[in-house]
Amino acid sequence: MSNSSFGKSSIGKKVLMALSGFFLIIFLAQHAAINLLSVVSPEMFNTVSTFMGLNPVIQFGLQPVLLFGVLFHLGMGFRLEMQNNKARPIKYIKDNRAANTTWVSRNMVVTGIMILLFFAVHFYDFWIPEIQTKFVQGDWTGLHHGEPRFHAELVHKMSDPIRSAIYTVAFVFLSLHLQHGFASAFQSAGARHNKYTPTIEKLGKAYAIIIPAVFVFIAWFHVLNH
Repeated sequence: MSNSSFGKSSIGKKVLMALSGFFLIIFLAQHAAINLLSVVSPEMFNTVSTFMGLNPVIQFGLQPVLLFGVLFHLGMGFRLEMQNNKARPIKYIKDNRAANTTWVSRNMVVTGIMILLFFAVHFYDFWIPEIQTKFVQGDWTGLHHGEPRFHAELVHKMSDPIRSAIYTVAFVFLSLHLQHGFASAFQSAGARHNKYTPTIEKLGKAYAIIIPAVFVFIAWFHVLNH
């Protein structure tokens, strides 16, 4: 099978979906670890955030890749769902799908849309101000009034209980999405074995609970300690 036909096939799309999912799973864990520093040590958070936020390789190389990965994963998910819906007989949908699958697996597009809306809010809160500061104002110092600005900006945003409530709802949907998506990514990549699959599923459930819970904890920590 040629590369072009592989990308167009159902299996090829699922593998590409899985690979983009792995990429985002790693990013989420890294992002959670960095943000957790805002609770543990504001100084360390500022140091790491300054490096991540001002490093040209990350800003001009990895950040566009991340943005593409998010949009590609969501777009491919919608495309596969529409393809699957067309392929299913109507009778099967009515009689068997609800009985043989979980709510999450049947509604990955719904959770995906909610996550997409969350990304819109997150971009509005953090990404767009960063673009304005660095690319419009030309300020690449990472300072505000002579002090590192990243921790103060995070606390300013997250100390709003309404914003943190919105983030909490978003992370609940992220958790639901990950509970199915983690194990599904391994299965699509061909890593399915009677011996290892139960362990992968357990790791997936743990990841789907722990990572969103860390983000929720960070948000409400700053609300309660502002």
